[in-house]
Amino acid sequence: MSSATLTTAGILLITVVAVAYGGLTLLMHLARRKAGYLDNPVRRGLWTAGHAHAGVLVLFALVVLPYVDHADASDGVRTLIRSLFVAAPVLMPLGFFLSVVRPRDTRPNKLIWLTVAGGACLVVGALLLGVSLL
Repeated sequence: MSSATLTTAGILLITVVAVAYGGLTLLMHLARRKAGYLDNPVRRGLWTAGHAHAGVLVLFALVVLPYVDHADASDGVRTLIRSLFVAAPVLMPLGFFLSVVRPRDTRPNKLIWLTVAGGACLVVGALLLGVSLL
């Protein structure tokens, strides 16, 4: 594996700490029956989605990273692919969390568009990698 891919994997593995902390936070909100979480289904749903997407996307990025080194692409495109696979599990959960940051929020604010940006990063990264592997 290239040093760039190993560095990217290291960064992704460090983000697992943030995902674990997010899970602990959600668990504490449930256990302590935190106002603004249990009584706000929109916030609860979006925060749950944010945590789930963070975990799945970090794992997905770690799984596809070894393929980047085998892609028939320039170093610049490989760097772009790695960056996109790191951006997706950061942007998408941020959109879910920050769109209902206040306990009284019952509708997502404009930061929900970060989820779209994260999804776009995922799609573009997957397409670039897939085409480069063919």
